[in-house]
Amino acid sequence: MTQVSERRPGPWNVANALTALRLVLVPPFVWLMVDGGSSQRLLAFGAFLLAALTDKVDGELARRRALITDFGKIADPVADKVLVGAALICLSSLNELPWWVTAVVLVRELGVTAVRFVVIRHGVIAASPGGKAKTLLQTVAIALYLLPLEGAARLVAEVTMGAAVVLTVATGIDYVVRAVRLRQASTR
Repeated sequence: MTQVSERRPGPWNVANALTALRLVLVPPFVWLMVDGGSSQRLLAFGAFLLAALTDKVDGELARRRALITDFGKIADPVADKVLVGAALICLSSLNELPWWVTAVVLVRELGVTAVRFVVIRHGVIAASPGGKAKTLLQTVAIALYLLPLEGAARLVAEVTMGAAVVLTVATGIDYVVRAVRLRQASTR
């Protein structure tokens, strides 16, 4: 009887290429934000949405086509954090978003990334439904802030960002709790 060996996908596949594209889109996005004009701002909005879309598509492709790799497990969340961090820093630098919002989100994201690397030898903590909702809410809030909104529409952007910050903190706490449990379970 012949045994079939399970082939592992190489690190360079379409899902990981989309993750890399997300990282490649960050510098042009930042340049467009810093450059200023209204047409550049709309292009920055488009670049941000394209990058955010790659996050959705790369994960689905990786799962559907069995393209999950160790590279992707690390690069995908890093790419997400780089994109969100760059957007928040740009918005705060332009005095369109309070710095404390950017600080809270970045501290949470960097903290979770650090925890992820500390516990990775014990296992990978999958994204929770709350974590996925947090990413979606952050993306929607940032996208709204990228648009030239005024009045009630601007209030919608602010409320959405407020909800994103609350969910960011709550899921950060949840992630740390799950990491501690994973570490404890693996040392027993």
